[in-house]
Amino acid sequence: MTPSVICLGTADYGSIIDKQHAYKMLDTYMDGGGNMIDTAHVYANWLPGEKSFSEKTIGQWMKDRGNRNSLLLATKGAHPDLSSMHVPRMSQAEILKDLDESLQYLMTECIDIYWLHRDDPNVPAGEIIDILNGEREKGKIRSFGCSNWSTKRVREANDYAIEHRLLPFVASQLLYSLADLNPEAMTDPTIAMMDEESWNFYNRAEMTVMAFTSQARGFFVKVKNGDISALKEWEKASYLNPVNLGRQRRAVELASDLTVSVEAVVLSYLISQPFATIPIVGSQNPNQLNASLGAGDLVISQEQIRYLETGETS
Repeated sequence: MTPSVICLGTADYGSIIDKQHAYKMLDTYMDGGGNMIDTAHVYANWLPGEKSFSEKTIGQWMKDRGNRNSLLLATKGAHPDLSSMHVPRMSQAEILKDLDESLQYLMTECIDIYWLHRDDPNVPAGEIIDILNGEREKGKIRSFGCSNWSTKRVREANDYAIEHRLLPFVASQLLYSLADLNPEAMTDPTIAMMDEESWNFYNRAEMTVMAFTSQARGFFVKVKNGDISALKEWEKASYLNPVNLGRQRRAVELASDLTVSVEAVVLSYLISQPFATIPIVGSQNPNQLNASLGAGDLVISQEQIRYLETGETS
């Protein structure tokens, strides 16, 4: 199955976004032509009670709708415990525990793309590739990727896979958008974000990138005519800088010229990169989601990408 241009992120489904609202979002996404849903074993674990609300909500929705075979289902495991983020969880036992629980909560026999949510550089990448290929042979996963891995580690893992004639990582999840994150806002050292080195690596490797936080928490829509009052303080701390304000003005200008939404321009910036890039959108309501899905029909040129980034026209 070919993945849709836009992937639906479901971090808060079943918790902050309750079951009824989550079902509405999932239905809207599929009605709009989407077919790829991204969740994780730790998603929606930040409220008291049972864990993995997101996976359980999606699993029940697929069962109620009878649409599992119409979807590319992706989930992530091996994330550190949320109470001890500095302690990696990348042993075979931890990977398999999370995978088996995800299969149970999602009520499926196989996950289409299984992501390792974080990394542990102390574990040889070859060992991890062996584990994932073993689970693929058992039929639990069809393919796998990495989330928040350095380019050095991705290269190490895929070189091992090629040398041993095994399946490599098929894709990588990174924090990636038109906005530049303020350096002081990067407080989690386990997050990997797109930078020049990473961009060059993925361009050469021709490896699919899944871009999370792809709309910079709505920065480009919330800022209007230079007015930043709609931004929350943490959003200002993350994204408010002269570079992003310039990009926001140019995104609005290009959206007007092309008669599309600002959301479509921001997402098309990613979709139109020279290597395959699929934005993950975390829309909060159907109107936001439909505006984002409109990016699927928009491809912008490399000149327009450069203009958005720098303001240069040639």
